[in-house]
Amino acid sequence: MPLYKTLANTLGQRIYDGDWSVGTNLPSEASLCESFNTSRHTLRHALQTLEVDGLVLRRQGAATQVISRQKQRRFIQSFNSPIDILSYPRNTYRVNLVEEFIELDKPMSELIGSSVGSSWYHIGGIRKQHDTEQTIAWTDIYILPQFASLTSDPEHTQVMVFEQIEKKYGTRIDRAEVDVSAVSASPLIAKRLDLKPHASCLVITRRYFDAQDKLFEVTFTYHPENKYVYSMEFKSSSSA
Repeated sequence: MPLYKTLANTLGQRIYDGDWSVGTNLPSEASLCESFNTSRHTLRHALQTLEVDGLVLRRQGAATQVISRQKQRRFIQSFNSPIDILSYPRNTYRVNLVEEFIELDKPMSELIGSSVGSSWYHIGGIRKQHDTEQTIAWTDIYILPQFASLTSDPEHTQVMVFEQIEKKYGTRIDRAEVDVSAVSASPLIAKRLDLKPHASCLVITRRYFDAQDKLFEVTFTYHPENKYVYSMEFKSSSSA
């Protein structure tokens, strides 16, 4: 194990044990280097690791502050095929908090990509992990109104909506668009995810089109910063 990782583990354990409580500052870099007989370069690399883990906050010209005793939980999803990016891990589920018919005004028309005055069904819900019940995302789902009854299906909160539409109504995905962007959380989204107003979020926008290239579902999923990781692996089909 690299020296900086060993040092990061040691410092992290000291924080967990309460040697430096949350809200207090770590000793100066010079003091830590002397205490652990290490170089400033190794120490700074270790502190960077602690910062990524969510244990400390580092600011230029200020002391390093302890902000948590435990590492942040991260959720990692791996993809084996392009369709996997449209789905979530099977150990998660959604709790619907909003179910309503809407007509698109101009801002919503531009957001969804459909004409002003068109009718859609809006589902808004929190996605949670089964074993920990931790909230990992907020999702706004917009589907054509003829699909609204799928919310009454027993499996609705466990299965992706596009899969339910395919199974129940026979409308299959012919084309999908996926956009990933970073935004500041609106006050409403921040409240739903228990974040500070305007905190950074990763937003994944998915648009689903049928064989006639008609848009039938749009989703906007908001992940808190540093709380969700998408991991993709590509392997050459060549045997050489």
